[in-house]
Amino acid sequence: MPAGRVLVVGVDPARIEGWDPAPVLAALARGRARFDEYGIDADMCLVVPDESPEEVIAEALRAAEYACVVIGGGIRTHEPLLELFERVVNLVRQHAPDAAIAFNTSPEDSADAALRWLH
Repeated sequence: MPAGRVLVVGVDPARIEGWDPAPVLAALARGRARFDEYGIDADMCLVVPDESPEEVIAEALRAAEYACVVIGGGIRTHEPLLELFERVVNLVRQHAPDAAIAFNTSPEDSADAALRWLH
């Protein structure tokens, strides 16, 4: 079993107005199952960009000792959220300075992203 707990930080698809969250929620569930298959303890922190996401993320980072934090593409690749992405990276540095930072390509491969850094 890989050593260390993982936090996955992403945008809450159920809270985006005018958008069908079902496909992303299904992908998140499949991604969650992959953590279980690998025997990795993982927590999800899904945020709403317009509702103080920094506070939610900081609280999640303080809730446990994380070996790796996976930052999802919803935060990383959506240009209007560039500033939030920068704040997330700095929150990880502040609240989990020993944690590796990983990036997934989809909600389904978050466990694979974390495995690149877990020892």
